[in-house]
Amino acid sequence: MQNTPPVRPAFEELYDKSGEPLGAILGPEAWILVRDIILTRFAPAVAKEIPEPLSDWNELVQFWDFKYAVDRDCACPLCGNSTENWERDEPRKFRLTAANLGGLVTFRCMSCKAKLLKRHFKDVIKVEAKPFQEERSIRNLGRPA
Repeated sequence: MQNTPPVRPAFEELYDKSGEPLGAILGPEAWILVRDIILTRFAPAVAKEIPEPLSDWNELVQFWDFKYAVDRDCACPLCGNSTENWERDEPRKFRLTAANLGGLVTFRCMSCKAKLLKRHFKDVIKVEAKPFQEERSIRNLGRPA
């Protein structure tokens, strides 16, 4: 009987032209050995729901200087979801995602996940809705959609 050395898992290290490590390609045997460790350590974290920026909204309301009353109504032209006062809805029909003193207020429609933009100008409010789009992977941020 021939004494064979143990099989070492196949992998190939990758380097850039200056010798800096880029990564590695793992063969099936190597992947089986490290899969659980890699997935546990580097798997994307479960997205935490970011709290609504109510302090930003309250600051806008405090310094409101538009010629019309504070508007709290929201309506999604994409799915028809609507409310007279988004702050009082429980559960929320629209979640506040941003507000600033310049008058830009954005919401997420909880029905179709569309992005609702309310631009408050001196005399008028312009509303725009953008259909829901999955967040782009960090790997694709530099590439056109």
